Amino acid sequence: MPLHSLFIDFNSYFASVEQQDRPELRNRPVAVSPVVAETTCCIAASYEAKSHGVKTGTRISDARKLCPGIQIVQARPDLYVAYHQRIVEILETCIHVEEVHSIDEMRCELTGKLKEREPAVALAKHIKETLRKKLGPHMRNSIGLAPNPFLAKTATDMEKPDGLIVIEESDLPDCLFRLELRDLCGIGHNRERRLHDHGIRTVKALCLSGKDRLRAVWGGIEGERFYAALRGESVLRPKAKTRSLGHSHVLAPEFRHDHGARAVLHRLLQKAAMRLRKTEYFAGGLSLSLDYAHSSGWSDEIRFSGTQDTLELTAAMNTLWQRRPQKGNSPLKAGVTLFGLVPAALHTPSLFHDSRRETLHASMDRINLTFGKNAVFFGGAIEALDAAPMRIAFTRIPDPTTEA
Repeated sequence: MPLHSLFIDFNSYFASVEQQDRPELRNRPVAVSPVVAETTCCIAASYEAKSHGVKTGTRISDARKLCPGIQIVQARPDLYVAYHQRIVEILETCIHVEEVHSIDEMRCELTGKLKEREPAVALAKHIKETLRKKLGPHMRNSIGLAPNPFLAKTATDMEKPDGLIVIEESDLPDCLFRLELRDLCGIGHNRERRLHDHGIRTVKALCLSGKDRLRAVWGGIEGERFYAALRGESVLRPKAKTRSLGHSHVLAPEFRHDHGARAVLHRLLQKAAMRLRKTEYFAGGLSLSLDYAHSSGWSDEIRFSGTQDTLELTAAMNTLWQRRPQKGNSPLKAGVTLFGLVPAALHTPSLFHDSRRETLHASMDRINLTFGKNAVFFGGAIEALDAAPMRIAFTRIPDPTTEA
């Protein structure tokens, strides 16, 4: 079974970009935070910070205790997207990028002689050296080479930072035994618990389990796919459908009250509606969520006929807002999600469809694309225009033209 996949994963990506871009941060413990507040969490930590126990999800106040002198920097999503785009450009000079998995992960397919170990390793080293020269030495990465994408991605986590791991058929399954179940892509907390319920507590036990047993754990065909992936086989999966889109934001201290949270929700909704139109989807539902400082969070949803209309979506949001519990507690995080998405080609317009509103939104979108964000906007967001800047999800690269 020859090598087929090269997977590259950039180590501590956000923190590494900051260290590459700001020389004063190099070789120092760094944590990246979405907002400047002690109550929020790190979204990335440099390896110097990780050595002190700081990791993604660590509260900023706890990070300072774990690592005195740590540098807390506010996230700069525009910069991270720009570095990502540059990385893809550089990789394309070495090998075609088959698929972008996230802002810091890309997959390439090996062809011809590159399916053999020696040429594949030589290519991986060439990629590392090219990135070091053209991007900078602080953008370290780990590369995995394997018979399929699943094992190539797994290999990138087996040696960090700056690793290069090859998994060949002859290495399987023994080379995986030192991993924890959660180290394997596709096994999160709930899946790990199901595996435990079926008596599978180690990767070795997982690899030695039969196809039928894994089908029972996964409750269907995905268990058979996982069985095949562990053995280096190519696995075809149906293309994932876009089911929802949205934005959430950890509120800065000055917005941690009802009036501020509502303004931020308007800002989030207007960003989501513009994305909806650009991606040519119609939404059939909207949900709101609020997290609070000293009590459980709240969420609610409402359904309606498919729409892209910001004003219709705003009316739905206002209805949900009135249904929220009057907690008298400080909101810490706000979120808007549009769901029930239908491609424009499959959408049936309402009999009462108003084309003038459609023209209005198209004109507003063009103005914002031409003159920059917030050139025109609806008034509900006026007090939060600089709040809720672009955020980067794990599996989606934001478009700075529509999500700044």
